[in-house]
Amino acid sequence: MDSSGEAGASTASPAQPTGALSVRPLPDRPGWQAVGEISLTTRPTWEQTLHQLALSDEEACHLELSAITFVDVAGVSALAVAAQTLPEGRRIVLEGPPAALRRVMDMFWPDLPAVEVMV
Repeated sequence: MDSSGEAGASTASPAQPTGALSVRPLPDRPGWQAVGEISLTTRPTWEQTLHQLALSDEEACHLELSAITFVDVAGVSALAVAAQTLPEGRRIVLEGPPAALRRVMDMFWPDLPAVEVMV
């Protein structure tokens, strides 16, 4: 995270170069909006975002993912691990996640109570 509360690459434009990930706080609810790719090169930014989310004391933290163009299995795994470490009663709300993320979650973590998916 930088001093403005943002994580990752430049946030100047929603169109990100290949291999970039931009993450910024949501203005109207607790959580983050991610734009770009979740891959090996952007994993540190993604994991930092998930760490910040886990530190929140909000019952539900939102991840707005409709502008994610690619997510690898390790990125989904990091999300699942973060969800599994949340205290009981807390959850991560995925808004508009890519189909690949939903498929991997359904295959490997079908009954993860700390993740709610909104399509």
